[in-house]
Amino acid sequence: MLTFGIISSAGIGGLHEYLDPPSAIITFGGAFSCTLASVSLQNYIGGLKSFMLIFKQPELNTSEMIRKIIELSNIARKEGLLSLEEAAADLDEPFLKKGILLIVDGTDPELVRAIMETELISIEGRHKDVIGFWETLGSMGPAWGMIGTLVGLVDMLYHMDDPSTLGPAMAVALITTLYGSILANWICIPVANKLKANNADETMQKEVMIEGLLSIQAGENPRVIEEKLKSFLAPKDRVEVNEEEAGGEE
Repeated sequence: MLTFGIISSAGIGGLHEYLDPPSAIITFGGAFSCTLASVSLQNYIGGLKSFMLIFKQPELNTSEMIRKIIELSNIARKEGLLSLEEAAADLDEPFLKKGILLIVDGTDPELVRAIMETELISIEGRHKDVIGFWETLGSMGPAWGMIGTLVGLVDMLYHMDDPSTLGPAMAVALITTLYGSILANWICIPVANKLKANNADETMQKEVMIEGLLSIQAGENPRVIEEKLKSFLAPKDRVEVNEEEAGGEE
């Protein structure tokens, strides 16, 4: 849309007017350098790599996870908690498997909750570090764009004796602000928002696992566990769970 707007107003030949290497060096170089100064090198590299995560669909299906927990609760109710150890071997979710093994080992319920919630907090902390990288970069972009604009304005004022240079000099000065806005609003803010959404979904699913596992350990009825866990879902997703369960029973 940006390219379309430029071509519509200035023509294809006008694209080169929006390309200015010094402005790009000031804006992008300044923004990325200050972000590097704000975080550790490890988090900086991890933040850059996390850009590819926005193109991957997280394999999170809370409805399916609830059904899996209900299956485990039925197994525990019929065969006892120790039978869950064998069922855990077929699970692909490390967080859920860890909780099951804690239960099988006879760990106190409060300690199970503490261990699982500590790991969840740790996971959220790592996610927030990555999200913070993009938020920091997004705030640096417009700031360095403004710095570049001020540099251009100072240069323009020093050469005001030649009126023919004022227009082009002002245009170059404003390009840095454009670059800063593009960096923030086209890249950084959308990436941060996408990662926040992914983090919220993963956190909710792991909270479902914790509540489900503790309910199984407490010996609650599978139907009660199901209703408790479905409270995490939106109404339409609860209906889908019910419909799939009905289909499975047939």
